[in-house]
Amino acid sequence: MTKYDLIVVGMGPSAIFLAYELIQKNNAKNVLLIDEGKPVERRYCPVEKAGECLKCKPFCNITSGFSGAGAFSDGKLSLYNKEDDDIYVGGNLHKYIGVEKTKELIDYADSIYLKFGADKHLEGMDYKEEVEDLKKKAKKEDITLIGIPIRHLGTEKSHEIYKKIEDFLQENNINMLYETIVKDLIIENGKIQGVKIQNANNENDYKDIYADKVVLAVGRKGADWLSNICEKHRIDTEPGEVDIGIRYELKDEVMKDVNKYLYEGKFIGRPYPFRDKVRTFCQNPSGFVSEEVYDDGLSLVNGHSYKDRKSTNTNLAILVSHKFKNPFDKPIEYGKNIAKNLNELGNGTVLVQRLGDIYRGKRTWKEELDTNEVEPTLKSAVPGDITFAIGYRTMTDILKFINAMDKIIEGFADPHNLLYAPEIKFYSNKVLIDENFETSIKDLYCIGDGGGMTRGLMMASAAGVQMARILSKNVK
Repeated sequence: MTKYDLIVVGMGPSAIFLAYELIQKNNAKNVLLIDEGKPVERRYCPVEKAGECLKCKPFCNITSGFSGAGAFSDGKLSLYNKEDDDIYVGGNLHKYIGVEKTKELIDYADSIYLKFGADKHLEGMDYKEEVEDLKKKAKKEDITLIGIPIRHLGTEKSHEIYKKIEDFLQENNINMLYETIVKDLIIENGKIQGVKIQNANNENDYKDIYADKVVLAVGRKGADWLSNICEKHRIDTEPGEVDIGIRYELKDEVMKDVNKYLYEGKFIGRPYPFRDKVRTFCQNPSGFVSEEVYDDGLSLVNGHSYKDRKSTNTNLAILVSHKFKNPFDKPIEYGKNIAKNLNELGNGTVLVQRLGDIYRGKRTWKEELDTNEVEPTLKSAVPGDITFAIGYRTMTDILKFINAMDKIIEGFADPHNLLYAPEIKFYSNKVLIDENFETSIKDLYCIGDGGGMTRGLMMASAAGVQMARILSKNVK
């Protein structure tokens, strides 16, 4: 019988920083990390050479593998302002361990990234007065601007950094099992015993492996899996939410001030009539819109921002948060249905539409896109009409938000700007955990984005560090 002290499901930032900290605590002698994807050096997207998404099998190289999905988008580490008395970006870790402890963990995680080669320069630190002026301008439109320091790794540089971390874990005898699916958990008498695994390339190659403790660190890519696992084993959860929206692309010159002062501006509004939370997310100055594939072959849109390679456009997500109540409590299924409909309209891929065409009540045609003032950076996106599939409420929220933003940033509502869809951020129904991140199943823990604790690279990394310290403190 194969048995480990600890099994970690997933190899995103929360998992690998958990493993790193266990090494520092001299408590990593018999640890196994499992992921359905590949090592970081084998994660490669062929879309640039092929000109279209090939829907890599068995799993998308952008969303699965060592360092997780977020690390292969734009590689931004969100920090905090020292004067802030709360944590405004990155998730809910501070609600479990407190604001000051979370700040300490962010500082520590940041020092690890620097140790492995992250850029020492911090964005968003040099233009305090200009940022305050932007905040006042935004407030007049009932929009909150959050400005925090950002450490930009860059999509290509993050690969190098995570490769160094991967090598460090291997050199310190962390076991890593790639291209492996965790089919189920082994639970007996309310206590975790291990996991059931299957080779991702051979459905007949499966076995049970055991462990004293298991940590679920699956990220947003694994949110659907986690939701199903919790339902099957009656692991305590509460209704979660899903963020539904679009990836917005406009000229750098429109966003030049925000790009210069903040690098990434986090704008949050609650437009009438629905007052849903609408926010910008993952802003990529001089970046590129990208496509990534999730479960069931769903194509979603995201954005990349490189250190060396530049476009003349900025892209960012505009997301609307939806939280459902009884009798409907399946936010993931709701989001997947929207994505499926959009993909069908786009012949299996991402749709793109000009903002002006939405206001004119018409679809966008290829001939119009070819001569559009904003040149699309995702060449494989299919021109069409996203309003056929995104709900009225969500679409209304997005358009109202864009119009309000135009009063803050002139040109934000230019009719030539592009909307790509679907951009959807999946989270499992929130897994209920205690202060030690333990679920209702004994010795089963949950951290990271998938279970609703964190939303982003830095907070997920910090959560992994804290998980390691909890496990080390409780080791017998």
